[in-house]
Amino acid sequence: MTGTVHVVGAGLAGLSAALRLAAAGRRVVVHEAALQAGGRCRSFHDSRLGCRIDNGNHLVLSGNRSTLAYRALAGAAPDTLVSLPEAAFPFVDLRCGTRWTVRINDGPVPFWALVPSRRPAGVGLGAMLAAARILRAKPGQTVADAVGARGTARERFWAPMSYAVMNLPPELASARLLRATFLEAWRDGRRCRPMLAPQGLSAALVDPALAALTRLGAEVRFNSSVRGLERAEGRISALLVAGGGRLPLGPRDAVVLAVPPARLKELYPEAGVPQDSSSILNAHFRVPDPAALRDRPPLLGVVGARTQWIFVKGEVVSLTISAAQHVEGLDADEERLAPALWAEAVAALGLPRSARYAAARLVHERRATFRQTPAAVARRPKTLTALSNLLLAGDATDTGLPATIEGAIRSGEIAARHLLAGAGSGSAR
Repeated sequence: MTGTVHVVGAGLAGLSAALRLAAAGRRVVVHEAALQAGGRCRSFHDSRLGCRIDNGNHLVLSGNRSTLAYRALAGAAPDTLVSLPEAAFPFVDLRCGTRWTVRINDGPVPFWALVPSRRPAGVGLGAMLAAARILRAKPGQTVADAVGARGTARERFWAPMSYAVMNLPPELASARLLRATFLEAWRDGRRCRPMLAPQGLSAALVDPALAALTRLGAEVRFNSSVRGLERAEGRISALLVAGGGRLPLGPRDAVVLAVPPARLKELYPEAGVPQDSSSILNAHFRVPDPAALRDRPPLLGVVGARTQWIFVKGEVVSLTISAAQHVEGLDADEERLAPALWAEAVAALGLPRSARYAAARLVHERRATFRQTPAAVARRPKTLTALSNLLLAGDATDTGLPATIEGAIRSGEIAARHLLAGAGSGSAR
C-alpha cells in the first residue's frame, strides 16, 4: 500500500506532479500558500484594464510534449490552446522599418535556413550555416560564444531567441540550454508551431488541472503555507505549516517541493539551487476599438527597440521585455514608460500614429526565472535528494530544459515518474 504524496506548491510544476500521481491512483495533497494556483503562469482580472489578462506572456510550441501530455491528462478543452497553422514568426526592425518572417519548414531537414525568404532579413547563408555550432556547444559556453557575438544574425535571430527562451542576452545565456530547445522543437516546423491561449493561461493550463485533481480525489489546500520540514532518520517526518501547526508524515508518505528558488532555499538549503534571477517586464494595453487590431498578427517579434515581443489578444496588446534588468530605459516611472512603450507597439503593429489606449498596466516580475548562465545551469539541483522521501520539482531543477512552461511541467513529470517507480517511499538512502 502506498502513502500520501504532499506536493508543496501549485504552480505548473506542482500541478504537473500532482496530476500524474493522482491519475496513477496515488493519494495526493497539494499545499499552496496563495489563494490561487498557477504561480508565475496564471490569469487574473485587472481592475484598471477592466478585463482578464495573464500575469506574463508565455509561448507554448507544438513540440512541447510534456505540456501537451499534461493537458490531455487534465482533459483540457482543445480551444483553450490553439496552434497557428504554420511555424511562422513575423518580425520588424523598428530602427529601419524592415519586416520579415522566419518560416521553419515541416520535416527533419531544416532547408528553411537555405531560403532567403524564410530566414531573417539581411542574414546570409554562411551565417545561418554557422548557426549549427549551437548543436556542438560546450557546457561552459554562452550563446554568443557558440554562434558569434556580433552581426545581423545575432541581432535578428540569436538575440530574440536568447531573450525569449533563456530570459538573458546571448552574452550571458547558456548555449547548451538553448541547444535543448532547438533539438526538441526548432528543428522541425511540425514541432515549432506557436500555440496561443485565447482564453488566458489559467483556462489553458491551470483550471483544467485543478478540475481533474478534484475528479481524481486529490486535495488542493489553498492558503496553506509550509514553513519548514522536520527531519528524522534521513527522511521528512513532518511538514511545519503556518500558525505553528505540524503535519506528521507516515512511513510511506513522500514530499515534492515544487516552489521557486528563494522558497526552496528556505525549506531545503542543501539543494544549492541558483539564487540569482532574471526579470521580465510585461506591458498590457487595452484599446478602445478592438477592430483596429483585427488584421494584426497574434505574435510579433521586435528588434531595435526595448520591446521584444508583442502579443495581440482581442482588445489587449501585450508587450514583453525579457531580461529587463539588461535593457536600458526601463527605470522610468509608469506614467512615462507606458506611453513610450505604446509608441513602439503602434510603430511595430503599423497602427495610425493617432492610435491611443484606454488603459495600461505594467507588470514587472523581478524573479521570473533563475539566471540561466552556464555557471548557474551547472548548479541546478536534481529531482532526487539525500532525504529518502523528498523530491524536487520546478523550472530551476535539472530538467535539461530552460526555465519555460515546458521545463516546469517536465520537472513535475520527472518527479512523479520517480515516485511511481518506487522512489520516495522507502527508508533513507
